[in-house]
Amino acid sequence: MREKLELLRELQELDGDLNARRRERAQMALELAEIDEEVARVQEMVDKLDAGVATLSGQRSDLSHDLVLEEGNVSRAEGRLPTIKTQREYVAVLKEIDTAKKMNKDIQDKIAALETELAAVNRDRDEKVAEMAAIKERVASRQEEIATAIGTCDQVLGAGDSRRDEFLAKLPTRMRKRYEMLLDRRAGVAIVEARQGVCTGCNMNLPPQLFNSLFTTKEILDCPHCNRMLYLAESC
Repeated sequence: MREKLELLRELQELDGDLNARRRERAQMALELAEIDEEVARVQEMVDKLDAGVATLSGQRSDLSHDLVLEEGNVSRAEGRLPTIKTQREYVAVLKEIDTAKKMNKDIQDKIAALETELAAVNRDRDEKVAEMAAIKERVASRQEEIATAIGTCDQVLGAGDSRRDEFLAKLPTRMRKRYEMLLDRRAGVAIVEARQGVCTGCNMNLPPQLFNSLFTTKEILDCPHCNRMLYLAESC
């Protein structure tokens, strides 16, 4: 039984190390996710601004095309004036020219407004692109550092899990199941020292008879308060 007890202690130590390593990995993965989220947030802004630039540019192109058409209408109408023979037709053509010129002015005003808006959006886009470049430059080395550390951590965890399986395979089925149950229910700590009459898992005083039995028993005893398995501290 002494051999099984020592095996449980080694297993508990290994599980403690593995759990600490998993927490460390989770923290690194969280930091990496936060970096990715920051980059994605700014990239989303850049994408929206790119879409805005494309929309405004398309509207400006359409208006420019309309302006060319209306200017052509004015030119053609003005070209007809010398050939007009009646006053009524002359007045009608002048009205057509005036209407077309007003439409041209309206289109030109819209183009000017679009160009102002487009310039503002382009400035915002340039700012976000510069911000994106600065973020990527700032986090690039950290991303690489975290990725390398996570890779190393995964290797250590893989080797540790293999070693853990070897430990578990050496334990009797009932003992293995009890250990796993306590590990799950007692915050990752299934076996603890009994030191100076106290369970170091829950810091509760052990019954004197139970504590004294630890010196002589060949069985693995449990704390009556937290149910963790007990082993005798070397200092006792």
